[in-house]
Amino acid sequence: MPPKPPSPGPHPLDLNPYERLEFEEKEKRRRDNDIDPPATLNSRQEGLRRRAALGKNVDIAPNEESKEDEGYFAQKRNGRLSSPEDTKTGEGKGKKSPLMSNLKLDDFRDTLEAGIERKFAPLHIPPNRRLQTAAVALWALLLPISMIVLLLLLSLPPAWLILLPYFIWISFDKAPIHGGRPKEWARRGFIWKYFAEYYPCSIVKEADLPPDRPYLFGYHPHGIIGMGAFATFATEGTNFSEYFPGIKPHLLTLGSNFKIPFYRELLMIHGCGSVSKRSCANVLSQGPGSAIAIVIGGAAESLSAHPGTADLTLKKRFGFVKMAIREGADLVPVFSFGENDIYAQLANAKGSMVYKLQKKFQKVFGFTLPLFYGRGLFNYNYGLMPFRHPIVSVVGKPIHVERDPHPSDEKVQELQGKYIAELTRIWDKYKDLYARGRTKELTLVE
Repeated sequence: MPPKPPSPGPHPLDLNPYERLEFEEKEKRRRDNDIDPPATLNSRQEGLRRRAALGKNVDIAPNEESKEDEGYFAQKRNGRLSSPEDTKTGEGKGKKSPLMSNLKLDDFRDTLEAGIERKFAPLHIPPNRRLQTAAVALWALLLPISMIVLLLLLSLPPAWLILLPYFIWISFDKAPIHGGRPKEWARRGFIWKYFAEYYPCSIVKEADLPPDRPYLFGYHPHGIIGMGAFATFATEGTNFSEYFPGIKPHLLTLGSNFKIPFYRELLMIHGCGSVSKRSCANVLSQGPGSAIAIVIGGAAESLSAHPGTADLTLKKRFGFVKMAIREGADLVPVFSFGENDIYAQLANAKGSMVYKLQKKFQKVFGFTLPLFYGRGLFNYNYGLMPFRHPIVSVVGKPIHVERDPHPSDEKVQELQGKYIAELTRIWDKYKDLYARGRTKELTLVE
C-alpha cells in the first residue's frame, strides 16, 4: 500500500490573530531563505507560498470575525506599532517615523500611505456588533456633543435665563468632591453592555472583598483613554456588583472634567468624581463598602501606552498610599491586560522633540495629548475609534491597611513595596494568558 499522506496543516485563516501572525512571519522567513515548506502544509498554503515566491500579490480575504484585527497586525508587520524603545535602540531603523523627523508633513503623508492599508468594513455585519460600535462611538462623542449643545444654547438669548443660574450653580456645586451623584439606572444602562462587549471587557477576581471596610483600587495601565477603567468601575457593563457585592465604586478623574457643562452631569450620574485629596477622603469616609478607583499613572503614563508594552509610572507615586493609610482603606491593585492595545501611538521616545512638547503641554494644562490613532466607523485601521482587543481587568488580592492619620515615610514606602509586589505577581501569573503578543515585560519607567 502507498504511504499515507501527511495530514494537512491548519488553514491560516483558522488560526487566532497571534497564531496567524506567527504563521505569516515563519512563511516570510521561508521565502527569504528559499527554504521548502514542511510536508504538512496543505495545498492552499503551498499555492500561497509559490505565488509569493514569484512576486505576485496574494489577496486573502479574512473572515468577518478576524478582519477587524487584520489592520492591527498589518500595521505591526509594517513597523507602525513599534514601541518607543525601538526608536531609542535603533531596532526600528529604516522605518519612517514622521514625528521623529522634525514633523515633516511629507514624511508623515508617506508614512501613512505606506504603513496603513485601509480595510473597509463589510456591509453584512451582525446587528449586535453594529450596536457595540455605536455604543463606543456615542461615549467618545459625549464631550463634543456637550460642547455643541452649549454653543447652540449660548446662541439663543432666551436660553441665557437658564444658563446663567446653571453656571452659578456649577461654581458652588460640591458633588464632584463627594463622589458625584451616582444613579443605579445610569450605571446599568443597556448601552454599557454593548460598550463592554465591543472589546470585550471582563473581570478576573482573585479574592472576595468584604463590604465592611473602604477600598482604594489602583488601576494600571492608564492606556490612551482608560476605556477599561470606565467600563469596570463606572458602569455595570462588566457586572462589577456581581463580583463584589456591597462595594460602591467611584472612578475618580481630573477635576477639569467637572467644569464642562452637561458633560460633568453625565460623569457624575455614573459615580465619577474629582481625584483631589479632599475628594478621595470624602468618598472613603462615607462608610463601609465605599471605594475609589484611581488610574495611578495618570497623564504621564498615557505617553508610554504602546501596544505590546506595560510601562508603568509608579515608582514615585506615594500619594495614593498615604491616602489609603490615613483613611484605613485596603489597597487593591488592578491590572488590565489589553488596555494599551486598543490604540496605536506614534513614536515618542524620551528625549525626542515630540516627547518634550507633550511634557510641556502636560505641565501647563495638567493633561497631555498622545498622538494616537485607531480604527474608524467604516474601516478597520484608520480613525479615532479603539481597536477591538480584549481588555481583561485582573482584580488582585487586597492589601490590608491599618489607619494612621500621620503615616511615616518608612511606612508609606513599605506599603508601596507590597503594592508593587502584588501588581508584579498579577503580571507574572497572567501575562502568558492575556499578554501573549507582548513585546517587552512589565517595566516601572518612573
